[in-house]
Amino acid sequence: MEHTKQMKKEMNERRLGTEPLGRLMVSLAVPAVAAQLINVLYNIVDRIYIGHIAGYGDVALTGVGLTFPIITLISAFSAFAGMGGAPLASIELGKKNIKEAEQILGNSAGMIAVFSVILMIGFAVFKTPVLYAFGASEATIGYAESYIEIYLIGTFFVQIAVGLNTFISGQGESKTAMLSVVIGAVLNICLDPVMIFGLKLGVRGAALATIISQAVSAAWVIRFLISKRSVMKLRLGNMRLRREVVKRIAGLGISPFIMQSTESMVSITLNSGLQNYGGDLYVGTMSIMTSIMQLILIPVQGIAQGVQPIISYNYGAGDQKRVKGTFMRLLASGLLGTLILGGAAVLAPQIYAGIFTNNKELIALTCQVMPVYFLGITVFGLQSACQSTFLALGQAKVSLFIALLRKVLLLIPLALIFPRFMGVMGIYRAEPTADIISVTTTCILFAITMKRVLRDMEEKIPVVQDEAK
Repeated sequence: MEHTKQMKKEMNERRLGTEPLGRLMVSLAVPAVAAQLINVLYNIVDRIYIGHIAGYGDVALTGVGLTFPIITLISAFSAFAGMGGAPLASIELGKKNIKEAEQILGNSAGMIAVFSVILMIGFAVFKTPVLYAFGASEATIGYAESYIEIYLIGTFFVQIAVGLNTFISGQGESKTAMLSVVIGAVLNICLDPVMIFGLKLGVRGAALATIISQAVSAAWVIRFLISKRSVMKLRLGNMRLRREVVKRIAGLGISPFIMQSTESMVSITLNSGLQNYGGDLYVGTMSIMTSIMQLILIPVQGIAQGVQPIISYNYGAGDQKRVKGTFMRLLASGLLGTLILGGAAVLAPQIYAGIFTNNKELIALTCQVMPVYFLGITVFGLQSACQSTFLALGQAKVSLFIALLRKVLLLIPLALIFPRFMGVMGIYRAEPTADIISVTTTCILFAITMKRVLRDMEEKIPVVQDEAK
């Protein structure tokens, strides 16, 4: 029995370097997409239920939407440790260096534990002024506080469930990684109506359902990583932070951290601008469109996350053919995904808008601004594929620049400048302008960088002559 498990574990690792690319990508990407879609339901399902609470659902929805920057920042720190460490661990597995992969896993877990304590205490103390800075009003602040003060209790569970799950998919166990998300999401969907309506806890009930569900997901993730099924194991001794390992994780993790944390800065800028130039109704449109943006991007990001271990493993093994072949397939699928899902938001916004509220005025305004806001996202699949490949190859500096470009260097300044000349619509127009410029720049930069990376592979790593159909 023990021998059989060991053989299965080794075969699962080797398939990253030997199995035909098309079949391998589907087998890893489908569970990853499913996991990402289900994961986003944690917040979206909350918003759907909250938006339909009789009497005050639209105001409560706006209030809960204001907590999105805090939730995003918590997830960003888990990405810093998880997405910074998982590709490095996959590269080490490609080199057959399991001990170093486990050291990276352990240090990532240690970083998550430290982040969780700091974030929970910090936001619990300063939540009220922070929420007002995010665009809260007297009408919405109570709902925002009620939701986030419960959610913060589960910070550790959220970070473990999100951050360490990347190490499961990073060793080719995408189905197991998907199950860790499915278990929590299904539980959340079941608990939401009970907590919100049955026990009459309102927005507090939605937050409570979320943290209970995330706790179950976190337990599942830890259970797998300490089991014999895992190629690399989570060991308590490896959680002691080592400067050189943390430095490597941070060097790569800073890019996904900025990508996610800047969502908070973007939300603050957009929500405060909409509050100043429009009012609560306009802030409500952003709460809805933020959820829709997740629905559009999550499938594309899920494919990238599922495929990333293939690129990392084969980069570590020195197989140029599989690295290039995987990227080209990733590029095509990413672009197709955003063209279809983003195009639906541009051409038929009513499909999405009515999901989140019964307020006809809010639905009408959302349908009016959505085609403008989502225009640029239709080609964002190109940037997503390039960005994920940079991470998979360990190209920290280039990945960091791209992460900063779209949101910090473009979107935030444009969202501050445009409304001065265009009024409230300028805030919505800033998004597609930033998207198109960023995608164009990323594609040019990727073409230049990829040539250098492939040349370095030829010089430093013997190319593995595996045939990938």
